[in-house]
Amino acid sequence: MPERELSADLVRTLKQLKLGKLLPVLPERLRQARERGMDPEDVLLITLSDEVQRRLRQRVANRARRAGLDAELVFDAWDTTANVTYDRHLLDELRTLRFVDEHHHVLLMGPVGVGKTMLAHALGHLAVRRELSVHCEVADKLFLQLKASRLDDTHAQELRRLVAVDLLIIDDFALRALDGMETADLYELVTARHRRGSVILTSNRDPSEWLAMLADPLHAQALVDRFTNNAYDLVVEGESYRKRQKPRFAAGPKRGGAGPPNVTP
Repeated sequence: MPERELSADLVRTLKQLKLGKLLPVLPERLRQARERGMDPEDVLLITLSDEVQRRLRQRVANRARRAGLDAELVFDAWDTTANVTYDRHLLDELRTLRFVDEHHHVLLMGPVGVGKTMLAHALGHLAVRRELSVHCEVADKLFLQLKASRLDDTHAQELRRLVAVDLLIIDDFALRALDGMETADLYELVTARHRRGSVILTSNRDPSEWLAMLADPLHAQALVDRFTNNAYDLVVEGESYRKRQKPRFAAGPKRGGAGPPNVTP
């Protein structure tokens, strides 16, 4: 049966009601309804349910983007066949997000490329779907923003914003030594969020190595002690995921008798 075009009056009314996103799918829904002899009330319910689900997905996607989460780094994309090892039972527990409810932290440790960032973002996406507030940032960028906030006198406001979220994700922590200002900012964040909010840190270094990376020994000992004694440790080890993403040239079959092209000088 050919698909009927929607009337101009219906299109205009849907747009006035801010239901214009229904227009691409409505003709197919109406065709199915006519073929199956569906009750008009059922047709209306199904059509509006489509729109409710679309708006929910869009709202979640917008919140995830504002949180700084990569849309592709979700658990559905996690490669369970990768040559990495980790505590699967602990990861299952973390996916319940009880650690956020109980204000515990998570430390994702392991060498480069084993999926620490992906796991951190994937947990962040779960939190966003639970309507928890999330902020995700690479450590160097986070500390740079905090330094810049001192120049326009918004440092206290920025710290309050980072302390207020339910889940703060700091990626690639301790790739380099932190200066005094950065150490002080990290100490404030860890202290203010202690037993009040959750932090996920990804790092290539064990916490025992952090002390040497932080500028102030007293701050360093205090923040490492507070963080590690309130954190789940998920260690991921194995082969880098990025090896699978390395571009490779698939050479086609060789043709016999074909030589180099003639070049006329």
